[in-house]
Amino acid sequence: MSRQTSAIGARDAIPIDIIREWDNQHFLHPWEMMSPNDPNRVIVARGEGIHLIDAHGRRFIDGPGGMWNVQIGYGREEMGAAIAEQAVRLAYNSPWAFSSEPSAHLARKLAELAPGDLNTVFFTTGGSSAVDSALRFAQFYHKQCGEPERKRFLARDKAYHGSTYLSASVSAKERDGSMLDIDRQLVRLLPNINPYLRPAGMSLEAWCDIKVADLETAIAEEGADTLAAYISEPVMASGGVIVPPPGYHRRCREICRANGILYIADEVVTAFGRLGHWFASQDVFDFVPDIITSAKGLTSGYQPLGAAIISDRLIEDLVRKDNANLSFKNGYTYSGHPVCCAAALKNIEIIEREGLLEHVRELTPHFQERLRDLMRHEIVADARGMGLVGCVEGRPAPEGREKERLAADSEFGRRVDRKCEAMGLLVRPLINMCVFSPPLIITRDEIDQMFDILDRAISEVEGEMM
Repeated sequence: MSRQTSAIGARDAIPIDIIREWDNQHFLHPWEMMSPNDPNRVIVARGEGIHLIDAHGRRFIDGPGGMWNVQIGYGREEMGAAIAEQAVRLAYNSPWAFSSEPSAHLARKLAELAPGDLNTVFFTTGGSSAVDSALRFAQFYHKQCGEPERKRFLARDKAYHGSTYLSASVSAKERDGSMLDIDRQLVRLLPNINPYLRPAGMSLEAWCDIKVADLETAIAEEGADTLAAYISEPVMASGGVIVPPPGYHRRCREICRANGILYIADEVVTAFGRLGHWFASQDVFDFVPDIITSAKGLTSGYQPLGAAIISDRLIEDLVRKDNANLSFKNGYTYSGHPVCCAAALKNIEIIEREGLLEHVRELTPHFQERLRDLMRHEIVADARGMGLVGCVEGRPAPEGREKERLAADSEFGRRVDRKCEAMGLLVRPLINMCVFSPPLIITRDEIDQMFDILDRAISEVEGEMM
């Protein structure tokens, strides 16, 4: 035991091959194969700005921005100081028995930043638990309002909402859902809204009409009185950065309100600056949901924290029930964790002080122009995005048996990923797509560096596969 403690206490002295061996033998990574781990996984030693740096000193532009979440970049000493100071002052308090200054302060701040009347904050441990809590609250709300049969949810094909059982049940990423059990009896999935799929010559307006009609059809077939909520990402992130046609969210929100169905905007990715605003629902897509879920950029990855932000209208409806024993019996040991909340407050302070929202809006046209320029490659079927998030989709493999087609589709993503990494850029491969959402502090020159590498990688892959 003493040898192990000594080794862990002196991390820099441990040979990298030993670190990799420990990782391979003992760390089951998310979405990891059950066969032995990839022995070539990069072991990250530190981060600086928009870069990750491995144990050999190699620098990589962090194209995915961690996992859509490293808004303010790496190596922020003032963030480390704020976390350390709070950890020493008050590392933890039970959210059942007590509150703390950081959690109360952050709840108030989020209420100020959120759109409309979303003023009640329920803290969770991350995005999945925020979504899970929002879904449970929707069922709880309808039950307490005298409609207990409203238990089911509407969601969308290609959506990703989390890895807890309930959040995974409303997710529908292609080829992800076959390995683990989920509860599809609770969910009606709406067809893919990706404008890339619309027939040749069809306008975005006509495509939007069809997609809104999909919602109306689902409500009519399922029965509005069975539906608790519609959950939707403003921009579908892990499903391939799918941007809906203009007006889609606002029109769907109006239909849901007319049918008594709550609208949950899953802003785990789109909030806190990714699209140039604190929240995207109202400022970008012109609608105010009943509940917003958030996480990721809330702390820029420096601490794990999520939140479900709830409309006053819903809270007031429940209060009017005049039931002294009414309580939302859902929560987590680390709800409102004081150190995590202190990190979120410092993160918001940095975003405000450095004008990162304005910075994103200023850089977006150049980012999106460089992204769309990649469509000159024959192997690129689509290049799409919004704000500082983008996706390059390779041309689909010819029709064939599922196993063979999956392998062929995945080859594009794998090859682009490997070539980018060799040139100092990390991207995230998703079957025949690569997605990226770099830290919001990225500069125009760094955007050019990122896309120059991606351009060269795609050119090489095109030469090999076309």
